[in-house]
Amino acid sequence: MIGKEIGKMLLENQENFLIPAERVAHIQVTNRLDHALLVLTKIGYNVIPVLDAEFKIKGLISMSMIIDAITSIKDIEFSKLGDIRVDEVMQTDFAVINNPYDLEEVLHLLVQNSFVCVASEDGSFTGIVTRSEILKATNHIAHEFENKYDVKRKVECV
Repeated sequence: MIGKEIGKMLLENQENFLIPAERVAHIQVTNRLDHALLVLTKIGYNVIPVLDAEFKIKGLISMSMIIDAITSIKDIEFSKLGDIRVDEVMQTDFAVINNPYDLEEVLHLLVQNSFVCVASEDGSFTGIVTRSEILKATNHIAHEFENKYDVKRKVECV
């Protein structure tokens, strides 16, 4: 459980935690891998969300998934990039949280993931919460906690 005062300070910047969907690079399930590779290369991220035509989150796609899909035992077959759809290779087992989300759950998920997708109850993609944004808030706490609170070590029981 997050400590009461730490939790308050962490939530001071909660409005910055969710990066809205319209600011998140994504691709469609029907896109081909050549398009996914282009998007990933241009934006400089390793993983992005995959959405369907109704803007619902369906998966994640990464550079390594794309390269794996076009690599044979002997060669990398770049000609396959235009033949394979994103939904054929995307990751479908990933963390998605509903909005409004529980901060403690997000913290646990961000230990293993650089971001967590956020969806509305109907599955519509609303954005992502990134490890980076949470670390900015944590950095704020590390520098400001003792400026706001008197901290006294508890006496250890013997």
